[in-house]
Amino acid sequence: MAAVDIRGVRKSFGSTEIIHGVDVHVGDGAFVVLVGPSGCGKSTLLRMIAGLEEITEGEIAIGGRVVNDLPPKARDIAMVFQNYALYPHMTVFDNMAFSLRLARIDAGAVRERVHRAAGILGLTELLERYPRQLSGGQRQRVAMGRAIVRDPQVFLFDEPLSNLDAKLRVQMRTEIKALQQRLGTTSVYVTHDQIEAMTMADEIVVLRDGRVEQIGTPLELYDRPGNLFVAGFIGSPAMNFLRGTYRKDGAGAHVVLPGGAVPAPLTGAADGADVVYGVRPEHLALAPGGEGLAGEVAVVEPTGADTHVVVRAAEQELVAIFRERHAFRPGERISLRPDVASTHVFEASGGARIR
Repeated sequence: MAAVDIRGVRKSFGSTEIIHGVDVHVGDGAFVVLVGPSGCGKSTLLRMIAGLEEITEGEIAIGGRVVNDLPPKARDIAMVFQNYALYPHMTVFDNMAFSLRLARIDAGAVRERVHRAAGILGLTELLERYPRQLSGGQRQRVAMGRAIVRDPQVFLFDEPLSNLDAKLRVQMRTEIKALQQRLGTTSVYVTHDQIEAMTMADEIVVLRDGRVEQIGTPLELYDRPGNLFVAGFIGSPAMNFLRGTYRKDGAGAHVVLPGGAVPAPLTGAADGADVVYGVRPEHLALAPGGEGLAGEVAVVEPTGADTHVVVRAAEQELVAIFRERHAFRPGERISLRPDVASTHVFEASGGARIR
């Protein structure tokens, strides 16, 4: 095991800079997820750790050793790709043993390592099959087994679940997290799926346009997003945002919106400042007697466990989640009351959360 340190790393393709001075520390044995929208630079950053992309500026250290000039095979890492990258003409056993044989490891040790990894991953009965005879989930297990047998200092995962169906994705993300906890190997995992990030990570690095927006545990990012981008990216359904005017009234505060006002936390925002008010769908409740923010039901989406309701209010559409089952109908008028302790106030201009 080993820590990974990314210090002031930049990456340019020609005159175009796509990674802008990124600093990230991945602790020894930690599971860190790089998350962000397509094109944010997360896979490029992972490939630089692996040695598959050159670093334009800055340095990357693995286990305290700077690896900028080392080839991938000398970095003691193992990478699991999105497309599995299995050799179709080799059996599962031979796919998992391939890198060990290249390293001229004793045949007995190769067999021992492969069988140990196969036992961990439930592949023992499949060792003589070929990739074409496996399901998507089984192929992904083989790809992970090929990484495990190398006993690397660091695992790198590049969107390994994106080719799987929804049910299998849920199962496999649980298996990957359980595997990492069992092995205790430092892991860096790339995904664009914030649900994967929230459920798997010890720590999340949120990237946008080649820059780090925020680093923290899943609940830190969920409860205390640093800016509008993080607040809108982390959480599903996304946080509701309402533009308004911040007003302080003695011991409390509120935000004046089109068609009403909502209670707000006391912050450092100036009285009369233009702000963006943020509230998550699950932090909206039905307000009795028409109090709160009035709106019109547009869409009702029952999921079984809860009900998602799209409401037209304050000149835009909001999403509310109710654990109770309500027989709302489109066009019905309801009022919503935010849980003020769980709301956020952001700068209207820069987007930073006002504390």
